[in-house]
Amino acid sequence: MAFPTGSVSELNLNDATDSPASARTDLLLAVQKLNSIISSYDAADGIAALDSSGLIVNTKLPDALQSSSGNNITMNPNTGVVKVNNLIELTPRTVAQLNALTGVEGQVAYVSNDTGGKALAVYDGSAWKKLTLGGPIST
Repeated sequence: MAFPTGSVSELNLNDATDSPASARTDLLLAVQKLNSIISSYDAADGIAALDSSGLIVNTKLPDALQSSSGNNITMNPNTGVVKVNNLIELTPRTVAQLNALTGVEGQVAYVSNDTGGKALAVYDGSAWKKLTLGGPIST
């Protein structure tokens, strides 16, 4: 449903001497636009439903975020902390793939074919530094 656009003329509504008959068309258009807004509540291309805290209901949020512009997706909370309540899954990268990137200091990657085995790697501003994975966690 398309959200209504354009304004409603007040020309026949703003003076005490305006004719009610002339205002009828403007009032009808205003009511039609208002009804369109009301029917767009919680609908595609409409107004998002909010919870009692004024936030978008979590069941209406997408399962994945993908940049349509090719730019990075940035999370920058005021607290300075991004909290992840579950696991983070990193797409495996080869040494060649990482070395071909223009890294940014602080980036973290999972290296699938490093000498000595799989590893985590951190870009320190000039090179990828590996954190070798040890033995299995205890059971």
